Amino acid sequence: MKIYDLSQEVFSSRVFPGDPSPRRRPVSSMEEGKACNLTEVTMGTHNSTHMDAPRHFYKDGRTIDQLDLQKCVGPCKVIAHSGKLLPETVEQALADGTKRLLIKGEIEITLEAARKMTEMELWFLGVEGLTVGPMKNPMPVHLELLGHEVVILESTLMGEVPEGSYFLVSAPVKYGGIDGAQARPLLLDFEG
Repeated sequence: MKIYDLSQEVFSSRVFPGDPSPRRRPVSSMEEGKACNLTEVTMGTHNSTHMDAPRHFYKDGRTIDQLDLQKCVGPCKVIAHSGKLLPETVEQALADGTKRLLIKGEIEITLEAARKMTEMELWFLGVEGLTVGPMKNPMPVHLELLGHEVVILESTLMGEVPEGSYFLVSAPVKYGGIDGAQARPLLLDFEG
């Protein structure tokens, strides 16, 4: 079995403009004679590879600890695309009943493509970019997807992953009552 780790290293990852950057501070250090090493970490819930919950854009939406984990674990398809993602491409990718889709490449998901995803009852969407929507205005695409409780995974690394079918394991950190959380998504290739 081959395992692909899709996560970015937290402290060196790109940060969405305006979001806080991750920071770390040693609290206890064995080099200073302490019994153990302990580090305090501060960061935004959407730093590094992370998952969005509906609460990210909906005041009363589900929080990250309320996500349906069944949507986050199971068969998955990886496709490559660059540029604007249009409804036709979505329809082709999901025509076989795919419920979990990862898109590698620099893409911009149009609102029409997001609507096609929800129409075809997609459960999970992962992208390499900092956001699933256009950088200038990501809100409409998020509203469409999160309003239909599509789980969103952003800021992944898929450069080494060939297109094809895999088994996805991607659970968020269980922060109670908030809008998003870091994740360490894994793709399992049982043929590899």
